[in-house]
Amino acid sequence: MSYFANFSSLFLLVCAPFVGSFLGLLVMRVPVHQPVILARSRCQSCKRGLGWRDLIPVMSWAFTGGRCRYCRTRLSAFYPTIELAAFLIGLWAVAVLPVSIAWIGAGFGWTLLPLAAIDQRRFILPDMLTLPLMFAGLTVAQLLAPEQILDHLLGGAIGFGGFWAIGWLYRTLRDRDGLGAGDVKLMGALGTWVAWQGVPTLIFYAAVAGLASATVMTVMGHKISGASRIAFGPYLCLGGWLVWLYGPVLLSWQLLA
Repeated sequence: MSYFANFSSLFLLVCAPFVGSFLGLLVMRVPVHQPVILARSRCQSCKRGLGWRDLIPVMSWAFTGGRCRYCRTRLSAFYPTIELAAFLIGLWAVAVLPVSIAWIGAGFGWTLLPLAAIDQRRFILPDMLTLPLMFAGLTVAQLLAPEQILDHLLGGAIGFGGFWAIGWLYRTLRDRDGLGAGDVKLMGALGTWVAWQGVPTLIFYAAVAGLASATVMTVMGHKISGASRIAFGPYLCLGGWLVWLYGPVLLSWQLLA
């Protein structure tokens, strides 16, 4: 590996926790329509503005024992958790992707992370994240494999149209929503990243992950019924990430045959 490749990978990993800190702001502020960039970070308890010593990813939280340095109120572990998650996404991208596209893969994963977190916490998937993700998928496809751009356009159309049809059918039969508009847009966006060939595998991964999660919750004593509200976005994000990293399952089996 060349010096440039080593430097690029190391720089990505150094940046990852700081990216995670910004993603945490997105998760906390976007759903409640608060400014993300212009507003200064403050303690939610004493409202004291935070300095640079309070904003070092993971380390600031660890050094203060998970408490505000000013009022000593216990702080949520959310921020160090999402910072570590962003680092793991960067590490995963560096480990499995060529250096030339590691930043693209990490950026894709970093966009999926706040989408999954917001949906899990609030059952919404903001357009300000899903729609740019759709255009980014087409842009990346045009840059990396322009001869396959139609496959990615078709993937977006199948993802969006297929989920819209499922949502319409569920609403018609059950007289209530089963898939939100955010899920439909997210699936359309993910389709532009994985192309039409990756859509079935993406849905398969998401379904398996969702069923596994529901099983664990049931074992832990949570009651889940047909009327239970479950965020499907996190599982779609996981499926999209895995397919983009490793490719569709069926194509992989065909190559091994």
